[in-house]
Amino acid sequence: MFDYKAFDSMGGKCNGQIEADSVVLAQQLLEKQGLLPYELTEQRSTKAGFRLFEERVSLADLEFVTSELSLLLATGIRIDRGLDIIRKTKANPALAKLLADLSQSLKKGSSLSQACKAHPKVFDGLYCNLIELGEASGDLASTFAGLSKDLKFKRDLKKRIVSAITYPIVIFFVCVLSIFFIFNVIIPKMADMFANVEQLPWYTQVMLGASAWFNQNQSMLLISLIIAAAVGYYASRQSRVVSWWDRAVLKLPIAGTAVKTVERIRFNTGLSLMLKAGVPIDRALELATGNIRNEQMRAELEIARKKVKRGNQLTPSLKQSSLYPPFYISLLEVGEESGKLETVFDEVASRSRQDFETWTDRVTSLLEPLMILFMGVFVGGVVVVMMLSMISLNDVGF
Repeated sequence: MFDYKAFDSMGGKCNGQIEADSVVLAQQLLEKQGLLPYELTEQRSTKAGFRLFEERVSLADLEFVTSELSLLLATGIRIDRGLDIIRKTKANPALAKLLADLSQSLKKGSSLSQACKAHPKVFDGLYCNLIELGEASGDLASTFAGLSKDLKFKRDLKKRIVSAITYPIVIFFVCVLSIFFIFNVIIPKMADMFANVEQLPWYTQVMLGASAWFNQNQSMLLISLIIAAAVGYYASRQSRVVSWWDRAVLKLPIAGTAVKTVERIRFNTGLSLMLKAGVPIDRALELATGNIRNEQMRAELEIARKKVKRGNQLTPSLKQSSLYPPFYISLLEVGEESGKLETVFDEVASRSRQDFETWTDRVTSLLEPLMILFMGVFVGGVVVVMMLSMISLNDVGF
């Protein structure tokens, strides 16, 4: 894959991407298109040091492709042509490679759903099955439109979660850096002032001792932090640790509510999309359960799915899980009795989105003063001890 900048037949500048086996072949292909390239760069050679980042397709990229395909298909453009158009206009190398693979699979005779299933890290089971249903019904444009809305919400949800935790993390690191600066720069310079004082107040001795220990053991602290990060990363990859954490987080008063709300949004959004596409309820439950990331809740919903498959009613089966509060259970009962479950699932997802937005606003507004108070007490306490030590030194002098 090559990035090019060229002049067209009228002398205007244009840029894009082209796939070829070599630079010479890429130049020849561009000349056949009536373009005169003045800059031609291979993507892998320019970003060889960032290959890991290059091979990743983000959620924003997937949402972009899905929404663009929905618009292109609605205007009557074929799916393979639409993929080529997006590939030429989108500069992300990972996304361009993915679109090229999908286009080649279509040209070899594969269906779009089969081509998507060849990339399980990008397209989940719900996405692929909805594409397959859209191909069967001949209405891929509507399918992509529904998927685009779902992906847009997931992207907004991710942004909201990140924004909710960014402020406390920034305040915490500012506090840590302030303490690091005080114990490494300020207090060591002050230590010379107390060198000839025989009897120091206990808080001054504690402050000087902590600063001395901190300076002597900085390398050990750094190594300990690296080891702790490595152990935490390794533990996060272990199934037992993940299962324990998934069970424990549901019992936490604040985090548990957020996890349940997010999982309820994922589950009901998937169910709504599947039922609108005509998927049977047992199959829809299976695919929507696969969207649940918390293992404890996924196991509960898997039991509910098996009960529904055996002939039990939907609402009593879902009621036994921790996903739905009583109010949402009443909505499900109404939907099951009226036969409009897809509308009810959509309503539950919409209300859950509002609940989560309200939750993030409350948590953010609560964390801001708490973190400021924490920083003020922690850093301010050190400053107060320093000032008291200075005053005690003057008292000793008199």
